[in-house]
Amino acid sequence: MTDTSGLTHTGSTCDPLLLTLDVNGLRHEVITEPRRTLVDVLRHDLRLTGTHVGCEHGICGACTVLVDDRPVRACLMFAAQAEGARIRTVESLSDGPELSDLQAAFSEHHGLQCGFCTPGFLMLAEGFLAERPEATKDEIREVVAANLCRCTGYQTIVEAIDGCAVARRCPKEC
Repeated sequence: MTDTSGLTHTGSTCDPLLLTLDVNGLRHEVITEPRRTLVDVLRHDLRLTGTHVGCEHGICGACTVLVDDRPVRACLMFAAQAEGARIRTVESLSDGPELSDLQAAFSEHHGLQCGFCTPGFLMLAEGFLAERPEATKDEIREVVAANLCRCTGYQTIVEAIDGCAVARRCPKEC
């Protein structure tokens, strides 16, 4: 992590920092002000626009990314805090034109409508299933309650995540 204790202040702004961020397995050098959020750097500097900006207060979850494999609200984290960590955005879920198993489950179970909240739910679910592959529907329901969706009523999102979890536990021969 970058030491910001020696920053010099000019008026109300701080001198820019040179950050090295590991995003989706690629190293990026970014020059940014210390107060810039991770979501702003991802979207505006790295052009990874899959991470959405919603409430900007950490309530809605649209900006959820994985930092060292744990779901984090990118609107509440300074980019400087992410230096030295592994960051994954929704763009990391699939490699090429094929959907990941989780993305396919969202499509199959109609776990999205307008799609604005979907990247945040996908990253929340990806982090959760990595930690709790044997999760029950009740546990999934509790976790998805952390993010807001105005369209689906959550049931299809729960079904999609559960469907993906079951498929990951039970290979094709089951």
